[in-house]
Amino acid sequence: MKIKCLLIDDDRLSTQILKKHLDHFDDFEIISICNNAVDAFNFICKNTIDLVFVDICMPIVNGLEFIQGLQTSPPIIIITSSSKDYAVEGFELGVLDYLVKPVCIKRLVKSLHKVSRAFNISKNTMNISENQIEQDDHIFIKVNKKMIKIYYDDILYIESLKDYVIVKTKYGDYVTHYNLAAITKLLPSYLFIRIHRSYTIAIHKVEAINKNNIEINDNLIPMGRNYIKEAKDIIINGVTSIF
Repeated sequence: MKIKCLLIDDDRLSTQILKKHLDHFDDFEIISICNNAVDAFNFICKNTIDLVFVDICMPIVNGLEFIQGLQTSPPIIIITSSSKDYAVEGFELGVLDYLVKPVCIKRLVKSLHKVSRAFNISKNTMNISENQIEQDDHIFIKVNKKMIKIYYDDILYIESLKDYVIVKTKYGDYVTHYNLAAITKLLPSYLFIRIHRSYTIAIHKVEAINKNNIEINDNLIPMGRNYIKEAKDIIINGVTSIF
């Protein structure tokens, strides 16, 4: 039996991250994605949904109001929010779990185990290994003959230097023998995008866009002519080919 899931969030990048994580699990099937609670409520009225992931801060009707409106045989609810402030209210409304965005796959696994117990699904049927979970939030790169673990969330951007790249992080720079195309392929596309023949950047670290440049941590980084349209679409609107 597949658990039918509905994602409700007006932040497209957040739904991309959650969708990518859920794709690892054979027993969980995303039936639909709604960007507001009204559309989601109408969808639930016409379709069978087992599990709902819902954000709090949305237009028209917020997530807590949406949950309150589900009266007869409501599906299991998991809140996903950028803020921890609504956890108490959420649990008072009977939600199964509360996830802080961006959702980490390790934390999501704990939530899905709770759901699985509710549906009597064995953990062993989940199509994901511990190794996959461990690898989902970091990359190893070779620096001075050592393999260094760098967490995705620490990376600001990557700059090409011919046959080498500099991985710029919050804690320092790492020079490694890669070309930019190769290392970009190793990074999750929902978190990183190439914006120039010499630069790949962390999407969620962008602080501002100024004409043909972006700002990250007080660094001005150029966007190449062949990359600029797609880069702006993804950075500003969260539009990618995942949907």
